[in-house]
Amino acid sequence: MCQVLKVSASGYYYWLKNPVGLREQKEQHLVTQIKEVHEQSKCRYGSPRIAVELKEQGIHVSRPRVARLMQKHRIKSIVRKKYRVQTTDSNHTYTVAENFLNRDFFAERPAEKWVSDLTCIRTGEGWLYLTVVLDLADRKIVGWALSETMEAEATTVAAWQMAVSSRPLFHSLLFHSDRGVLTPAVPSGSS
Repeated sequence: MCQVLKVSASGYYYWLKNPVGLREQKEQHLVTQIKEVHEQSKCRYGSPRIAVELKEQGIHVSRPRVARLMQKHRIKSIVRKKYRVQTTDSNHTYTVAENFLNRDFFAERPAEKWVSDLTCIRTGEGWLYLTVVLDLADRKIVGWALSETMEAEATTVAAWQMAVSSRPLFHSLLFHSDRGVLTPAVPSGSS
């Protein structure tokens, strides 16, 4: 049998005593360490973080090898989608103003075309709402407002008032904002 398979007799008898090779033993040991780090991270770490953690423990292994072993042994990290805050509802029943800007973002002189939008910012103390008014002539923010609520007085009106006081209007102005309406609820899971 050894002649047919072209294996030395000593190699065959070594395999009988040690059916798991040295390389496979090292791999199994590394997989055990990967699983430990993975479980310590509450199954959140993927191959990049696990490779870094193993290096900090003195185990030199590349990230691609960690990724291959994780895939081979079906070790997956929990991937949470980032919560996306929705500040506008574009599918409302209110009348929608005509789009006079029509994606023409060029203005020849200041205070000719202004655009505005509102966004949500998560902070350690809760949510803040930022409204900005941008002049398309020089791309400068001419008005802004930060608020803890999405009420129009504290957001849009306050930003508009700052814009008018910082850049007075001497001729007609086109003011454009998105077509949605503010959603009244604070995002779920917020503090």
